[in-house]
Amino acid sequence: MDYLNYILLAILLFLIIQRLIPVKGVKNISTIELKNELNSKNKQFIDVRTPGEYKGRSIRGFKNIPLHQLSQKAEKELSKDKEVIVICQSGMRSQKASKQLKKLGFTKVTNVKGGMNAWS
Repeated sequence: MDYLNYILLAILLFLIIQRLIPVKGVKNISTIELKNELNSKNKQFIDVRTPGEYKGRSIRGFKNIPLHQLSQKAEKELSKDKEVIVICQSGMRSQKASKQLKKLGFTKVTNVKGGMNAWS
């Protein structure tokens, strides 16, 4: 029985660590660095929070595509030729979104560390 507990603990640790490790090929920037990027015309800014969160507080220039709709909408609404900068509330959903975008063939993907919680 102890052996089984060790296996379950190892699997749990693996899953937690996998969530925290940055996605390969995804650039991470701070909200301070984001402020320098906002005027760029050759970048796409995506907020993957829920519509309610987005309406409550958002950054001008960011388009709301909730995480659960990203796979369906990314191909139609985003260009693979431009960098995609992704934000959420804390940085966790945007990290997931970045991973999804990489799998869909987007090559220039940037995640905003700390998300809206770090935005001032």
